[in-house]
Parts: sequence; structure tokens; C-alpha cells
Amino acid sequence: MIGSGGKGANQAVAAARLGAAVRMVGCCGDDEFGRRLRAGLAAEGVNASGVRAVAGAASGLALITVDTSGENAIAVAAGANSLAGNEEVGAALAAPCEVLVLSAEIPVRVLAAALERARAAGVMCVLNLAPMPAGAADLLAAGVDWLVVNEHEAAVMLGQPVPGPGGAGKGAAGDADAQAVAAALTGLGARHAVVTLGPAGAALDGPAGGLLIPGFSVPSIDSVGAGDAFVAALAVALASGVAAAGAVRAACAAGAASTTRRGAQAGLPGPADVLAATGLTWPGAE
Repeated sequence: MIGSGGKGANQAVAAARLGAAVRMVGCCGDDEFGRRLRAGLAAEGVNASGVRAVAGAASGLALITVDTSGENAIAVAAGANSLAGNEEVGAALAAPCEVLVLSAEIPVRVLAAALERARAAGVMCVLNLAPMPAGAADLLAAGVDWLVVNEHEAAVMLGQPVPGPGGAGKGAAGDADAQAVAAALTGLGARHAVVTLGPAGAALDGPAGGLLIPGFSVPSIDSVGAGDAFVAALAVALASGVAAAGAVRAACAAGAASTTRRGAQAGLPGPADVLAATGLTWPGAE
């Protein structure tokens, strides 16, 4: 099966389906995949005017396998994503926005420049360090509003394993350990840090302290895109005025709902899908 994807594109589509006005900035190849990507974004209501088609470059591609339990493995060829630069940084903040979402499929220097510009403009940033780049900790040194990583990415960043609920030697101690990891990430410079734990939920640390947000039990068949649904939902909930813990809970619900359908983008949920899968009324501000 061939479909549109990429973390930034998935997050843009997910945010649009959840009711946000979304503008995407990035690079694709001047090829059939790039044309399909931009057309798909437009069809979802995403403003793709900031997606630059680079002549002579190939669009980024990913090979994804999904096992019988719904877990995935992904190999990525960055393609035109690696060509994002100052033009994209300027375009990202050329128009007013409430939240800037950044993922790590573009060069670290571009992420750093975008974060610096966003801080200067007073724009809230959600930084999803996936895939985990070299030198990622340096991105946090000057501060970032929200950092989102999964347990494996957190382990790489901190150089230590990340226990979570539900496994051998976990339970209550595992909960505390996952929250301690989130706290360690805020210690690196993130104002809020979220460590996603798959079906177990997410560990949050921030100014109000640490908290384990439990996951939602759903019949999962495909986890591809779940992290992107989580990040997008978090950003949309925050832009809607939902407080930190409620926004992470809403993100957990959207991530869980996405696993009940197949496809990186096809499975991304709207509010009705989140309600049907988890019982949470979007965006869960109650």
C-alpha cells in the first residue's frame, strides 16, 4: 500500500481533522510523490503554500512494516526534507500562528533557527524530536515550551532506559521512573516534557509538577501515525485553551483512536472518531 505521510504532513492533516486552521511549511521533491503530497494536504484543508517543491530532488520516503499486534518498524529516506533551510524558517513564522509544531525530519540547524525565531516572536512551540537527531539536547538549552518524545527517543536523549507501566519490574515504580524521565527532560530546558508510553499513556512534567496520564484501551490494529496524531492533538488542544494535563489526555485519546484504523494518514481521527474510540468529547476541556 502506498500513501501520503511524513511526520510533518501527518501532523498537519491530523490537526486539520481536529478542527484547526493549519499551514504547513517544508520541502518535497518535484516529483509524483511530491505532487501527491501537496494535493493530499490541500484536500484535507491544509494550506500547503509553504511546501516547496525542490527541482531535481526526490521526495522523502518511508518503508513501513506492521506486525500482527499492530506495532510498526520504519526505515526512512529523508530526500528533500534534508534541504529545508532559512527560506522555510522565514515562511513558518511569516504569518501569525498560535502554535508552531516542529518535527525532526529536517536538519537540526533549521530546528534551532525556527525555535529561536519562535521564541523571539512569542509563539508557543511543540517540538517532537522524532526521529531523534544527534545533538538534540542542545536544542533544549535555550528553552522550548513543549517537548514530546517516545520512551525510546527519551532513552537516547538521556542515555538511559525508560521504564514505563505494565512491564516486568514496572507497576508503581515504573510510573515513578517514567515521570522522573520527563522531569529529567525539563531539566534540560523544556518547560513541559511529555514521554509517550504507547497504550500505557504518557508521562508529563512541567511547572505544575509531574503526572502520569493513563492511556485508553482500544482495539489497536495499526500504530503507524499514532505519535503524529498525539502531537497534533496536543497542539490543537493547547491552542484551544486546554490546560496541560487535559491537553495531554486529549492527545492520548487521539493517539489511541488512530490505532483503530489502518494507514499513517488514513487512520488519523477527527473529533467523532476520538469520541467513538475512547469516549472523550474533543478537546476534552472538562
